[in-house]
Amino acid sequence: MPRNMSFMLTKEQIRAKTKTVTRRLGWWFLKPDDVVWACEKCMGLKKGEKVRRICLIQIVDTQPEPLTAITHEECAKEGFPNMTPDQFIKMFCELDRCKPDTIVNRIEFTYGSSDWN
Repeated sequence: MPRNMSFMLTKEQIRAKTKTVTRRLGWWFLKPDDVVWACEKCMGLKKGEKVRRICLIQIVDTQPEPLTAITHEECAKEGFPNMTPDQFIKMFCELDRCKPDTIVNRIEFTYGSSDWN
């Protein structure tokens, strides 16, 4: 059974299939061809709330890199085409309580097929 990965801040980009990269402080165990459920929210659910899955994604590549390596093109792949790299870095650091030179896991993925599950 595929694991659940939260895309709470970019759920609309996932639904529109305009996001093809995510940066995480974890998920180091992922490898190409792994399949993951993209979900609205996976943790911090209130009593009675359930995980709301959006779609399956398949991992294409993962690589460690400093957050500061992000480019404008990568911002677009993250689902933020109008954001500058500096704006993305600031947002990421505030949300994940890290520093700009933090090594993050750059995860590239494609969108799922119903025959994966």
